[in-house]
Amino acid sequence: MLYDKARIFVQGGGGGDGCMSFRREAHVPMGGPDGGDGGHGADVVFVCDDSFRDLQAFKRRAHYKAPRGRHGEGAQRHGASGEPLIVAVPPGTEITDLEGTVHDLVVPGRRVVVARGGSGGRGNRCFVSSTRQAPRFAERGIVGEEGWVDLRLKLLADVGLVGVPNAGKSSLLARLTRAAPKVANYPFTTLEPILGTLDGAERQLIIADIPGLIEGASEGHGLGHEFLAHVERTRLLVHVLDLEPLDGSDPEENYTVIERELELHDPRLASLPRILVLSKADLVSDEKAEEARARWQARFDAETPPREAWEPEDPFAATPVLVTSAATGLGLDELALTLFRRVPVLAAGDLHGVYAGAGDVAGTELDELPAHQTYKPTARKSWEVEGVSEGVWRVIGPEVERLLARHDLENEDALAHVEHRLGKMGVLQALADAGFQSGDDVEIDGVVFELD
Repeated sequence: MLYDKARIFVQGGGGGDGCMSFRREAHVPMGGPDGGDGGHGADVVFVCDDSFRDLQAFKRRAHYKAPRGRHGEGAQRHGASGEPLIVAVPPGTEITDLEGTVHDLVVPGRRVVVARGGSGGRGNRCFVSSTRQAPRFAERGIVGEEGWVDLRLKLLADVGLVGVPNAGKSSLLARLTRAAPKVANYPFTTLEPILGTLDGAERQLIIADIPGLIEGASEGHGLGHEFLAHVERTRLLVHVLDLEPLDGSDPEENYTVIERELELHDPRLASLPRILVLSKADLVSDEKAEEARARWQARFDAETPPREAWEPEDPFAATPVLVTSAATGLGLDELALTLFRRVPVLAAGDLHGVYAGAGDVAGTELDELPAHQTYKPTARKSWEVEGVSEGVWRVIGPEVERLLARHDLENEDALAHVEHRLGKMGVLQALADAGFQSGDDVEIDGVVFELD
């Protein structure tokens, strides 16, 4: 069974705590604080690995926690940082991270950090100043980022076979490639996408058999809507149409239904090149098959926009119509040749075909993708002061909450340092400007202080 969806919980490693330590050695007159810093927590990193094909591994394990950093020690020994937790995913995986950003991993070796580890705390050695010779506090490490991450696999195939159930897609795939999909002499529909490799003289093509679509598939009807996303990666669609359906339906109506569902799912699919394959020709007469082929080909030729006299003729402008039979092998060699002619060869580093349907990076050269991002500190303050009630104030914002999380508020030296930092940040002045009076309560991250 193909697993193409997963939801997992990731957690970056927490930072190690700084150490509060003092150097005490016999016959050493100059002692003092020598606590080391804590190590940084490890990141959770997703890596595109070509050795994987689906998301089955995430069915057995749903929680991924990166190792934390080691605590600092005395004698200025710093804690070791945690090793990144590497999570391998198959090519074609879309990752929606904790902030809702979608990362598309299609090139083997590509990496993306989904949950960053927390930073380590500083030891008491870092807080020595001219007025504080023996600091008796150290910082705590910060916890890492955590949350649920959604994974969605979209198969990387060159050609996608689409059509209504029982159109003959699986039979075509079995005859063209080494794939072994279920094929029987009774009506049924494929329940999961199947990949096959079409071998040529100089290259290969990956063909995907997409489960049969029905009307309303783009809105969630039937089974096919679960696999419409796999069509987005393909560079060529082969629309398989039964010449004489067993259920008595009209082939033209079936064609219209599938094309409409593809366009409703993603308008870009409407612009993909097509090949129309009229299957199961062994069940009708040769005259009827040729008549149907000529009728469809005339329809596509009429839909092709006219060319100016000075424009060269494009042999691939119109959709070709082929008559095939998986039972007798009719038209299969012509179909294979047409596939190789119509699917362009990707140049080295050209990701246009691979990234088709991948959002803003579609058609981007590998060298053009950003190598890194630079984050600059902003001058705008990240906290606010608000009045809760008479004599009660609240300070909210990640900057002040992070300050409190780093220190032990039961330690008087640490508490004095926190108050000093609040003054340097401008929080105390902002409270005074808002009407703060001596003895009022100030709440920060659920902790109530009584400031003078």
